[in-house]
Amino acid sequence: MPPVRSALTAILGPTNTGKTHLAVERMCAHSSGMIGFPLRLLAREIYDRVVALKGVQNVALITGEERIEPPQARWYCCTVESMPIQKDFAFVAIDEAQLGADPERGHIFTDRILRARGREETMILGSESLRPIIRALLPDAEIISRPRFSTLSYAGAKKLSRLPKRSAIVAFSIEQVYAVAETLRRMRGGAAVVMGALSPRTRNAQVAMFQSGEVDYLVATDAIGMGLNLDVAHVAFVSLSKFDGSRRRRLTVAEMAQIAGRAGRHQRDGSFGTLAGEGSEFTPEEVLAIEAHNFPRLDWLYWREAKPRFNDIATLISDLEKKPHRPGLLPAPKVIDLLVLKRLAEMPDVNALIRHQVDVARLWEVACLPDFRQMGEEHHSRFVASLWQYLGQNDRVIPQGVYASELARLDNIQGDVDTLSARIAAVRTWTYIAHRSDWLTNPPAMAERARALEEKLSDALHDALRQRFVDKRTSMLLRKNATDVGLLPVEIQADTHVLVDGEDIGTLQGFAFRVDPAAKASDRKLLLAAAERHLAAYLRQKAKDVSMAEDSEFSLAADGEGKPAIFWQGEILGALTKGKTLLQPAFSPVKAVAGLEGDALREITTRAESWIAAQLVKAMGGIIGLLELAQQADVDGNVRALAVRLADEGGIAGRHYLADAIAALPKEARGAARKGGIVFGALDIYHHAALKPAAAKWRAALFAARDNRAMPELPPESAVHLKVWNFANASEARNAGYRRIGDEYVRIDLAERVIKKAHEARGQGNLFGMDMAFATSLGISENGLRALMRDAGFRSAEQPPEPQAEVVAENVAETVDVVAAGSDPAPEAEVAEVMATAEPEVSVQEAAAPPVSEPQAITLTHWRWIGLPKPRPPEQRQPRAKLQHQASRATGKPQAKPERAPIAAKQSTQPSSLALQLAALKGLKL
Repeated sequence: MPPVRSALTAILGPTNTGKTHLAVERMCAHSSGMIGFPLRLLAREIYDRVVALKGVQNVALITGEERIEPPQARWYCCTVESMPIQKDFAFVAIDEAQLGADPERGHIFTDRILRARGREETMILGSESLRPIIRALLPDAEIISRPRFSTLSYAGAKKLSRLPKRSAIVAFSIEQVYAVAETLRRMRGGAAVVMGALSPRTRNAQVAMFQSGEVDYLVATDAIGMGLNLDVAHVAFVSLSKFDGSRRRRLTVAEMAQIAGRAGRHQRDGSFGTLAGEGSEFTPEEVLAIEAHNFPRLDWLYWREAKPRFNDIATLISDLEKKPHRPGLLPAPKVIDLLVLKRLAEMPDVNALIRHQVDVARLWEVACLPDFRQMGEEHHSRFVASLWQYLGQNDRVIPQGVYASELARLDNIQGDVDTLSARIAAVRTWTYIAHRSDWLTNPPAMAERARALEEKLSDALHDALRQRFVDKRTSMLLRKNATDVGLLPVEIQADTHVLVDGEDIGTLQGFAFRVDPAAKASDRKLLLAAAERHLAAYLRQKAKDVSMAEDSEFSLAADGEGKPAIFWQGEILGALTKGKTLLQPAFSPVKAVAGLEGDALREITTRAESWIAAQLVKAMGGIIGLLELAQQADVDGNVRALAVRLADEGGIAGRHYLADAIAALPKEARGAARKGGIVFGALDIYHHAALKPAAAKWRAALFAARDNRAMPELPPESAVHLKVWNFANASEARNAGYRRIGDEYVRIDLAERVIKKAHEARGQGNLFGMDMAFATSLGISENGLRALMRDAGFRSAEQPPEPQAEVVAENVAETVDVVAAGSDPAPEAEVAEVMATAEPEVSVQEAAAPPVSEPQAITLTHWRWIGLPKPRPPEQRQPRAKLQHQASRATGKPQAKPERAPIAAKQSTQPSSLALQLAALKGLKL
């Protein structure tokens, strides 16, 4: 050991004493200086601080994986292993010197304590436990004790859910770290993760999250015990034992104190304890020792020959295993570099390349390659041997192509946390190689590529850790105090996503909040509560917007179940439900609207009801007018009764349905009915405004609301004829304004026009020919036309009309048949009424019918008028054939068909008009 040429000071004390800060100040006060740190991360932190003081061109950073050394650098920040102790510095310091007792790295720290000296000042920083060994090894050193700035106290065991904010939870396995971090994510929004396996860049990013307050918890291994400057208020131990590489053992009191001492900062007190339920507790003696900073004294350090001989491999191994000759020093355990060297010595391929002492020295350099990947002695030895095949022969460098291909293989940011960590560890190995100036042909270029790849993977790892262990949304919501939740900015994006203080908590569909489907089940209650707090004011304002909205902003449409609903700007407000009458539906707000506070709900309900009333007046005004007609005392009672019944049917009803009301209607009262807008068609009775598209839409909605069913799909507004449509029944078709004819549908008013033209062509005769160009222009097929004419009381005639005398005679004969067959023809008065009403008023929608071009040639079709049947009471409407079939089933015997009455002989005199009309009813099916 060289003689002490300068001031040698040992600054000893517990954590949180500012020892490192003092050393940096002292170094910067000298013309040059160097500090050796236990961690690359801490070296980088102090480097940045010194650069801010001295300038980047004057400060160097040297670690195993990073080397920044400007030519004029005077202040060096290094890891202990990378300290260039051969250089001359005015000031030298070794931080965390008590690591000289560490089984793996202790001999490095011991060597620096004994050999690293500053020209003017040397400073050794460490725990108070170093005092006796410093006295023994360095009797000339001045020992200065530094008291802790704040108080460290024991807080006992706490459940994870009850840990205070700014807590660090320390575990001693990756599995424990992950489990705790996952739990904190669910309960508290997440945690930062710090492990020794992480790259410095990733650790910095994770620590920055904790320091900035983005997360309130830090889950770490014992890597936080040294060097990391953290704003930690409480340290909780998951366990008090760890696996040290050979066995599982309980932490020493010094190790406990080193980790617990991270709690508290400067003059702010800290606390420590354990995690309840994990089975680990401090003993009273341990608590007392940690609180009083009273630890067992170190009276030995690990040592290994720092300058071995390189005569041959055997001599090298012998020197490295040599025992120290000074008291207070113990031989270092066989760590990875020595174990790798021994394995290399057993490999013939390795020995074949050793010819000189230079080769032995170079082999030892290669064997000292750190096992960043934690592969173990066997696998790491094989990897080092593969490198030796390049470094021990030929150009004695690793080919650039090999190096580049290895980096290219690792250049992949896909994968989970463990996969990315493994890639970073591999890249760190190649980064270390790149910083060996004689191992590559172009070390700076390769080092830059490796550094860029490590940063890229580190960023990906940080993102993976953040995604796995941090829920920014939950963390943000939990961190806000109850007093300021209403002040957080709420933003509703165009895609309906709800952002609270920039965090997506779900979507707002109308007035209904939907939690983000990606959220975990445990987070749903929190997000719903957050939405209730943060969206209350927004929804109140939205309700006001609804109450003041223009009519054009509302619409009637089917909801998700197909039922009629009211929408505002495309957002559902509520449904139409059954009211007092068909034309007085009720408005039932959806659950999200119904859950609003009183005023907001009342504003929406009132506005929706007023819009419904206004739309009914606008679209169904004619039908509402029927109810007003029914209230006029000066109108005939039968007209009023007809108006009420027609209004109850939405303004359209089949003539057979209103037959009794029509029969009771005096002839002189029909003018009042027509004046009220009622159209008496041959097949349907309707109000002239009931066939408008808006009326059809609202009528469909009103019937759906009354019957609590889905709204039917309506045909296009311009459609007058439908070849195919899925109406559920004739009533649904009639509500839409169409009449079924065979397998087709035609608009009711246009069907009446076809019938009217037939009556115009018939005149007073029963057998006639007519031009059906209008019907065919509507697209009605031949079968559809035949069905419509049949419903209207016409039958197709194969032959053109015969002379009137023959027609009369034939009708008389048919009349006899009909009567004999038991038909129930309409009396003469009823037939006359049908004849009169078969010429309906032209609907206001006639203008919408497609224009009919004048045909080139008129083609007549021939028809026979047989009249309309008299409507039967409901109890008599069962078909005769069905009654006979039921009787047959009851007796077990088939019933014989009744015999037809003989055809009456032709009369020489012309029959009466009543006889002709009765004969026309032959073959009519009720």
